[in-house]
Amino acid sequence: MRHSTERFTIGWVEMFYFLMGAILLLLLGAIVKGQTPGMKSISQIQQPVYREYRGVRLGMTATDVRTKLGEPVLKSDEQDFYVVTPNETTQIAYNTTQRVVMISTDYTAGVGAPDYKTVVGEGLLERPDGSLFRMVRYDSERFWVSYNKSASVAPVVTITIGAVP
Repeated sequence: MRHSTERFTIGWVEMFYFLMGAILLLLLGAIVKGQTPGMKSISQIQQPVYREYRGVRLGMTATDVRTKLGEPVLKSDEQDFYVVTPNETTQIAYNTTQRVVMISTDYTAGVGAPDYKTVVGEGLLERPDGSLFRMVRYDSERFWVSYNKSASVAPVVTITIGAVP
Protein backbone atom coordinates (compact mmCIF):
# COMPACT_ATOMS: atom_id res chain seq x y z
CA MET A 1 0.00 0.00 0.00
CA ARG A 2 1.35 3.41 -0.99
CA HIS A 3 1.53 6.21 1.48
CA SER A 4 -0.21 9.32 0.26
CA THR A 5 0.27 12.83 1.50
CA GLU A 6 -3.12 13.85 0.06
CA ARG A 7 -5.75 14.58 2.62
CA PHE A 8 -8.56 12.03 2.91
CA THR A 9 -12.00 13.54 2.28
CA ILE A 10 -15.46 12.11 2.69
CA GLY A 11 -17.92 12.64 -0.15
CA TRP A 12 -21.53 13.72 0.35
CA VAL A 13 -22.87 10.22 -0.37
CA GLU A 14 -20.68 8.67 2.33
CA MET A 15 -21.62 11.47 4.75
CA PHE A 16 -25.33 10.95 3.99
CA TYR A 17 -25.13 7.23 4.71
CA PHE A 18 -23.13 7.86 7.87
CA LEU A 19 -25.69 10.39 9.13
CA MET A 20 -28.62 8.13 8.24
CA GLY A 21 -26.99 5.21 10.03
CA ALA A 22 -26.33 7.30 13.13
CA ILE A 23 -29.90 8.61 13.22
CA LEU A 24 -31.38 5.15 12.74
CA LEU A 25 -29.14 3.72 15.47
CA LEU A 26 -30.22 6.47 17.87
CA LEU A 27 -33.89 5.86 17.07
CA LEU A 28 -33.52 2.10 17.39
CA GLY A 29 -31.73 2.47 20.73
CA ALA A 30 -34.46 4.72 22.08
CA ILE A 31 -37.21 2.37 20.89
CA VAL A 32 -35.52 -0.69 22.39
CA LYS A 33 -35.19 1.12 25.73
CA GLY A 34 -38.85 2.15 25.51
CA GLN A 35 -37.88 5.76 26.07
CA THR A 36 -38.44 7.34 22.67
CA PRO A 37 -38.34 11.09 23.32
CA GLY A 38 -41.01 13.17 21.65
CA MET A 39 -43.12 10.15 20.69
CA LYS A 40 -46.90 10.63 20.85
CA SER A 41 -49.62 8.07 20.39
CA ILE A 42 -52.40 8.27 17.83
CA SER A 43 -54.84 9.15 20.61
CA GLN A 44 -53.03 12.47 21.11
CA ILE A 45 -53.04 13.42 17.43
CA GLN A 46 -56.19 12.95 15.36
CA GLN A 47 -54.93 12.70 11.79
CA PRO A 48 -51.49 12.08 10.31
CA VAL A 49 -50.20 15.35 8.93
CA TYR A 50 -47.32 14.04 6.79
CA ARG A 51 -47.71 10.64 5.15
CA GLU A 52 -46.00 10.83 1.75
CA TYR A 53 -43.05 12.36 -0.07
CA ARG A 54 -43.62 13.72 -3.61
CA GLY A 55 -46.44 11.21 -4.11
CA VAL A 56 -44.43 8.25 -2.77
CA ARG A 57 -46.13 6.36 0.08
CA LEU A 58 -45.32 3.37 2.23
CA GLY A 59 -46.35 0.12 0.58
CA MET A 60 -45.82 1.32 -3.02
CA THR A 61 -43.79 -0.90 -5.32
CA ALA A 62 -40.26 0.01 -6.38
CA THR A 63 -41.55 0.28 -9.96
CA ASP A 64 -44.22 2.80 -8.90
CA VAL A 65 -41.64 4.82 -6.95
CA ARG A 66 -39.29 4.97 -9.94
CA THR A 67 -42.20 6.04 -12.14
CA LYS A 68 -42.96 8.93 -9.75
CA LEU A 69 -39.39 10.04 -8.94
CA GLY A 70 -37.47 8.92 -12.03
CA GLU A 71 -34.25 6.95 -12.18
CA PRO A 72 -32.33 6.95 -8.87
CA VAL A 73 -28.66 7.89 -8.60
CA LEU A 74 -28.04 4.65 -6.68
CA LYS A 75 -30.38 1.72 -7.23
CA SER A 76 -30.69 -1.72 -5.64
CA ASP A 77 -33.31 -4.24 -4.58
CA GLU A 78 -33.10 -2.93 -0.99
CA GLN A 79 -33.03 0.83 -1.54
CA ASP A 80 -32.87 3.69 -3.98
CA PHE A 81 -31.08 7.01 -3.49
CA TYR A 82 -32.20 10.19 -5.25
CA VAL A 83 -30.59 13.61 -5.53
CA VAL A 84 -33.65 15.79 -6.05
CA THR A 85 -31.84 19.15 -5.83
CA PRO A 86 -28.38 20.14 -4.59
CA ASN A 87 -29.96 20.61 -1.13
CA GLU A 88 -32.46 17.73 -1.15
CA THR A 89 -31.76 13.99 -1.22
CA THR A 90 -34.03 11.07 -0.45
CA GLN A 91 -33.54 7.42 0.28
CA ILE A 92 -36.31 4.87 -0.27
CA ALA A 93 -35.96 1.47 1.44
CA TYR A 94 -37.78 -1.64 0.26
CA ASN A 95 -38.68 -4.95 1.88
CA THR A 96 -38.13 -8.36 0.26
CA THR A 97 -41.30 -7.98 -1.83
CA GLN A 98 -40.04 -4.64 -3.26
CA ARG A 99 -42.54 -2.55 -1.28
CA VAL A 100 -41.59 0.77 0.35
CA VAL A 101 -40.98 0.45 4.11
CA MET A 102 -39.09 3.72 4.71
CA ILE A 103 -38.74 7.13 3.09
CA SER A 104 -36.03 9.40 4.45
CA THR A 105 -35.32 12.85 3.07
CA ASP A 106 -32.45 15.21 3.96
CA TYR A 107 -32.57 18.96 3.41
CA THR A 108 -29.10 20.53 3.60
CA ALA A 109 -29.15 23.78 5.56
CA GLY A 110 -32.91 23.23 5.86
CA VAL A 111 -33.41 24.56 2.31
CA GLY A 112 -36.75 23.36 0.97
CA ALA A 113 -37.74 21.49 4.14
CA PRO A 114 -41.38 21.67 5.15
CA ASP A 115 -42.19 23.37 8.43
CA TYR A 116 -41.98 20.88 11.32
CA LYS A 117 -45.61 21.62 12.26
CA THR A 118 -46.76 20.20 8.93
CA VAL A 119 -44.69 17.06 9.55
CA VAL A 120 -45.13 16.16 13.23
CA GLY A 121 -47.30 18.91 14.71
CA GLU A 122 -46.35 20.93 17.77
CA GLY A 123 -43.84 20.13 20.46
CA LEU A 124 -40.32 19.53 19.17
CA LEU A 125 -37.90 18.17 21.75
CA GLU A 126 -34.71 20.24 22.01
CA ARG A 127 -31.73 18.09 22.94
CA PRO A 128 -28.79 19.39 25.00
CA ASP A 129 -26.69 19.84 21.83
CA GLY A 130 -29.34 22.16 20.35
CA SER A 131 -30.71 19.66 17.83
CA LEU A 132 -34.47 19.26 17.48
CA PHE A 133 -36.46 16.02 17.29
CA ARG A 134 -39.94 14.61 17.34
CA MET A 135 -41.38 11.27 16.35
CA VAL A 136 -45.08 10.53 16.04
CA ARG A 137 -46.55 7.04 15.74
CA TYR A 138 -49.81 6.29 14.01
CA ASP A 139 -50.37 2.76 15.29
CA SER A 140 -53.80 2.36 13.71
CA GLU A 141 -52.26 3.08 10.30
CA ARG A 142 -49.02 1.21 11.11
CA PHE A 143 -46.50 3.97 10.40
CA TRP A 144 -44.43 6.66 12.10
CA VAL A 145 -42.98 10.04 11.09
CA SER A 146 -39.94 11.75 12.54
CA TYR A 147 -38.44 15.20 12.19
CA ASN A 148 -34.77 15.79 13.02
CA LYS A 149 -32.85 19.05 12.75
CA SER A 150 -29.14 18.88 13.51
CA ALA A 151 -27.40 21.51 15.60
CA SER A 152 -24.82 23.01 13.28
CA VAL A 153 -24.07 26.16 11.33
CA ALA A 154 -25.81 24.63 8.29
CA PRO A 155 -28.31 22.29 9.94
CA VAL A 156 -29.55 19.22 8.11
CA VAL A 157 -33.27 18.55 8.41
CA THR A 158 -34.15 14.86 8.09
CA ILE A 159 -37.74 13.75 7.70
CA THR A 160 -38.39 10.03 7.85
CA ILE A 161 -41.56 8.02 7.30
CA GLY A 162 -41.35 4.39 8.39
CA ALA A 163 -43.61 1.37 8.47
CA VAL A 164 -44.43 -0.27 11.79
CA PRO A 165 -43.76 -3.99 11.33
